[in-house]
Amino acid sequence: MTDVRIGTRGLIALLGDWRGATSGPSYLALFDRIRLLVLDGRIATDTRLPAERDLAQALGVSRTMVSAAYRELRGAGYTESVRGSGSVTRLPGRAPIAGQEPSGEYIDFSKATSAAFPGLHAATLRVMGEFAGELEGTGIDPFGSRALRQAVADRYAARGLPTSVDQVMITIGAQHAIFLLARTLLARGDRAVVELPSYPHAYESLRAAGARLVPVTVTAQGSEWHEEPGWRAPAAGWDAAGLQQAFARTSPALAYLMPDFHNPTGESMPAGLRAEVIHHAARQGTIVVIDETTAELDIDRPERYLPFAAYADPATASSVALIGSVGKTVWAGLRVGWVRADPAIIRKLAANRFSGDLGTPVLEQLIVAELLRDFEPVLSLRTEQLRAGRDEVLGTLASVFPEWSAHRIDGGLATWVNLGAPVSSQLALAARSHGLLVTAGPRFGIDGAFERFLRIPIQHAPGDFERGIRALESAWRGVAGRPLMAQGDLFADVV
Repeated sequence: MTDVRIGTRGLIALLGDWRGATSGPSYLALFDRIRLLVLDGRIATDTRLPAERDLAQALGVSRTMVSAAYRELRGAGYTESVRGSGSVTRLPGRAPIAGQEPSGEYIDFSKATSAAFPGLHAATLRVMGEFAGELEGTGIDPFGSRALRQAVADRYAARGLPTSVDQVMITIGAQHAIFLLARTLLARGDRAVVELPSYPHAYESLRAAGARLVPVTVTAQGSEWHEEPGWRAPAAGWDAAGLQQAFARTSPALAYLMPDFHNPTGESMPAGLRAEVIHHAARQGTIVVIDETTAELDIDRPERYLPFAAYADPATASSVALIGSVGKTVWAGLRVGWVRADPAIIRKLAANRFSGDLGTPVLEQLIVAELLRDFEPVLSLRTEQLRAGRDEVLGTLASVFPEWSAHRIDGGLATWVNLGAPVSSQLALAARSHGLLVTAGPRFGIDGAFERFLRIPIQHAPGDFERGIRALESAWRGVAGRPLMAQGDLFADVV
C-alpha cells in the first residue's frame, strides 16, 4: 500500500485550466492533464490519487466523467488499481519521464545542457598518474580533496571574491549541494523564499526538507502578455518590493535564488538589489543560497557581476552560501559541484553528509581541478557556442511561431517563451506524440502557474533542432488550430 498521496485541493491546483481550449470530451481533457502531470514529474509515481467522488465534487462535474478519465489512465498504464489504495500512479513501460534518458525515437528539448567540452578526455588522461597515487588512500572525504577545494577558491578569487579552502566543500553536483544545504539548514515547517518561476528540482529539495515555500516573482524582459487596452507590463526582473516583504514578514530560514542568467527566464539581478537581498536576509537571520551554476555562461551581458557574496560586507558575509558546478560549463555527466560558505556552515554540512553519501568520487575531482587551473578555454568556447545557438533559436522561433514572444537572453542555456495562450501543458503533450520532449511552463512554477510559457534550450545536438522545431510546429497546429506554413520548406537550405 502506497504511503504517498495527493489531496483533492493539491491536484486541482496542479490541474489549473485543465479543460484548456479543447473541444473534445471533458473526460479526455482531464485524462490528458493528469497524464502530463505524471510524465513530467509534478505527480510522482506511486502516488495515490483522490477518490473519484471527492474529485468530482471538487471540480463540479459528474462522477461518471471522473470515472471515465481514471479508466483512460488505467488503460494507458498511467495508474493502477491497488487494493486499499484506489488509483495509484504508474508509468507505461516505454514512457519517457523527467530525468530519464529518452529512447532514440525522441528528440529531447527538456534539458538545458551543452555537449561535453572537447578537452575533457585529454584532461582525464593527464590526471591518471595522479589518480594512481590516490589509490593508497581510502577515497572518502566529506569535504572533498584539498587540491580541488583550492582550485575552486582560486577561481572565486579570480572572479573578485577572495576565498579560503575552509570555505569550500566539494559535492556530487549542484543538485546534491542544494539538497544537502536544505537538509542541514531547514527544520520541518521553516519558510524558504524561492523565485517564481524557478528550477523545479530546487523546489523538490526544499519541500523534501519540510520547507514552506514563499514565492517571489521574476519576470522576463519582453515576455509579458496582455489582451486588455491600456494594460501596463510589469517591470522585468525580480520583484524587489516582494523580496523585501518576504524576508520581513515570514522570517525565512533560507532563500534559494539564481541571480545570474536565471533559470528559466534568463534574467540577471542588478548589483544594487543583490546587496539589498543580503542586507534583508541578514536582518532576519536567513541564509541566502545562491545557485551560480550558470553564472559564467555569459554571451554578451552588458554588465559584469561579481560572485553574489562579494556584495556582502564583513558583518553579513556569513549569510550567503554559493553553489557552483561544472555541469553547465564542462559536461553534465561530470557530477562535481561545490558549496562556498562560512566555515561553520561547511562543517555542519560535512557532519550531516555521511547519512547520505561518503564523498565525491576522487577521479572526477582530479579532472575538475585540472580544468579549473585554466578555465578560460572552456568559457570562451561556451560563449561562442551559446551565441550561435541563441541566434539560431530566436531567429527560427520568430519565423515559425510569430505569435510567440521569445526572450532574447544575454547568457545561460535557454529562453523563456510566451505562447500567447495558456496551452503549455497541451502543447507539451501534443509534442510527445510527434516525438519531442519539451517541458511545460508549469513545471517551473508552483500549483499550476505559467501555462502561457515554454522553456526552449538554445543548445542541441546536430540535426535535433531542425527535427525538434518540425515536431513542435506540428504539435502547435493541433493545439492552436494553426494553418500550415506558406509554401517552401523552412529547413531546405540547412546542411
